Amino acid sequence: MSREVVFDFAFNARFSAGTRRFTLDIRCRSEAVRLAVIGPSGAGKSLMLQLLAGLQRPQSGHVNIAGRCYGDLSRLFWLPPQQRQVGLVFQDYALFPHLTVAQNIGFGLDTGWQNPKRRRLPEAVSFWLERMQLSEIADHYPHQVSGGQRQRIALARACIARPRWLLLDEPFAALDPDLRSQMRGLVGQVQQELAIPMLIISHDMEDTHVLADEVIRMEDGILRHDGA
Repeated sequence: MSREVVFDFAFNARFSAGTRRFTLDIRCRSEAVRLAVIGPSGAGKSLMLQLLAGLQRPQSGHVNIAGRCYGDLSRLFWLPPQQRQVGLVFQDYALFPHLTVAQNIGFGLDTGWQNPKRRRLPEAVSFWLERMQLSEIADHYPHQVSGGQRQRIALARACIARPRWLLLDEPFAALDPDLRSQMRGLVGQVQQELAIPMLIISHDMEDTHVLADEVIRMEDGILRHDGA
């Protein structure tokens, strides 16, 4: 008996930066709940993530995750990122330097354009501060905390709004080996607790051994499944 397709997406996208031109030709159908895409720098992995998250728009394509459609340009339908209900963790974490740890996490809630208040934290912020062992530094700013703590802040911000899926872009690249091992375990636990699909982009095979049910290689803008 076949399992349900979790990740179903395809893109044809062309990008230009100065004299450089890059084309993505992506096709993916996977039953894996935890999917990893690996490949060298410049292969197009982060561009693919931006398309999945709705931060970029391809010339043609579709995105279906766990049976929900997030875009189908054959029907002129392409949801903006704020409507995709995706928890996104960037490689550099993209924390707001003028907001405290608690405020950065609270920014993941639907609070409009206002910065979260420093006091009277929502219950969800308190929960994720405790879950990520960040309560003692809740009033610190990003420049005052360690790389591992910044990673946990970014993960908490991605998860606080109860996303329907997770996208992680090289989330452990800036960490030392011991911290990477700890954070892999934490990410795996959180994904299981939320019970949602996860796609992780990496160039580290250890990430895939710990966190992926299926691994796909990307080379020169093309996904290559086993045997391709």
